[in-house]
Amino acid sequence: MTELIWNGKYRDGKKVAPPRIALPLQTIETVNESTVQRQHMLDLFSQGRPTEWRNRLIWGDKTHVLPSLLPELAGKVNLIYIDPPFDTGANFSYLATIPDAPERGPLAPNSGGTGGDEADDSDSPRIGGGGAISFVKEPSVIEQKAYRDTWGKGLDSYLKWFYETVVLLRELLADDGSLYVHLDHHVSHYAKAVLDEVFGTENFKNEVI
Repeated sequence: MTELIWNGKYRDGKKVAPPRIALPLQTIETVNESTVQRQHMLDLFSQGRPTEWRNRLIWGDKTHVLPSLLPELAGKVNLIYIDPPFDTGANFSYLATIPDAPERGPLAPNSGGTGGDEADDSDSPRIGGGGAISFVKEPSVIEQKAYRDTWGKGLDSYLKWFYETVVLLRELLADDGSLYVHLDHHVSHYAKAVLDEVFGTENFKNEVI
């Protein structure tokens, strides 16, 4: 079988296993639970006993989250969907245009301005006389962290990161489970080769476009 090789994949002739830093998960919030049920779950957690798994949203890096799930869910997950970076280089800022905007008039007295021409805000992007107004919507700090689609570390590091992820996902997936990977043309062909290596080419079912 053809194999992709990237820097850091092998050490001393052996494949480098993904890091397995398993940390305990801490419950921050529960929804639609009675006080009695919530206290019961807290008691189980404090005693080191397994709590019930249901509707759990985990906030954290997969490097720590996936190894933490293995003792509880290895070989038991029926469906996995992942949406890794597409590596498009986009930062999700965009140009927004408001068509047919009315000509801007003076500010109202209670808006902080003095009215008339003195209230004109020369920094606001606009075209008067009923023309369109355009401005660039920059991503917020949260959007930059959560949704930016830039990798910036090179293909080797991307493949290493993706490989380590799917190795752990393979351990979580049940024998009859399914894995869906959402990618586009930027790195999907590389990801397919990595998935074939980890799961076997015979387990590939289809590409959905």
